[in-house]
Amino acid sequence: MPLAVSQTPTIGAEIRGIDLSQDISQENVEWLEAQLVRHKVIFFRDQNIDPAAHLGFARKFGELETHPVNPKEGFSEIMVLHNNAEKPPSGTAVWHSDVTWRAKPSLGSILIARKVPNVGGDTLFADMEAAYEFLDDATQSEIKGMKAIHQFAPMRRYLIESGADAERLARFDLDYPPVLHPLVRTHPVTGRKSLYVNALFTVGIEGVPNDEAKRLLRNLFATAVRPEIQCRFRWQENSIAFWDNRSCQHYATADYYPNERLMERVTIQGDQPF
Repeated sequence: MPLAVSQTPTIGAEIRGIDLSQDISQENVEWLEAQLVRHKVIFFRDQNIDPAAHLGFARKFGELETHPVNPKEGFSEIMVLHNNAEKPPSGTAVWHSDVTWRAKPSLGSILIARKVPNVGGDTLFADMEAAYEFLDDATQSEIKGMKAIHQFAPMRRYLIESGADAERLARFDLDYPPVLHPLVRTHPVTGRKSLYVNALFTVGIEGVPNDEAKRLLRNLFATAVRPEIQCRFRWQENSIAFWDNRSCQHYATADYYPNERLMERVTIQGDQPF
């Protein structure tokens, strides 16, 4: 059996003794699923896999999704994240969970590093189950049963950069209207509670005046920045991070300009939060 080595007391584990370029057994798939749920994010080193193997590995955990801003040619399920001197990394990176503007946000993503800078470009992960547990009793009581509003709108920048015209932008607005998700999500495997709002896609709270909602959300967003609930992954070529989007947030540091960073991400479909 492979081995899981914890990176911190609360989140992150490096998986050793497994070669993802080979077809792995169902027993190992189930073991990896258990490690993912337990550690929120699992890491692999020295995995020389091609795009087809990347997709094949991801499909063992569920159906794959195609991001709506992703080009449809080639491997449409693979989202390429490429930054260099001509395309600087975002200066507005924030803590977030992926695609929470979908009615059914992703289960998780599997990200592989193809090219990395010598220094910088790390990704941080935050345990949002621990974030919820750190809330005081009064705040836990206040947010119980509340639903947050999540919007696609922040993705419009990427559409505009890709050359989307007004008609295409309008179509995306129709295809992805605002959605409601509970502020406190229950993990479908463990039943554990986690804080399920993020600074990128959460824009309000159902039935709560805007000023009051912004105040509360600011406080909740800030919980992800506690070092006690974080781990930090330093990328190397052919390293992989596989995170549970249902229970953690992540933050990609944009500190490596003008150096090149090339990553490829495959995302697994999830279910409706409850």
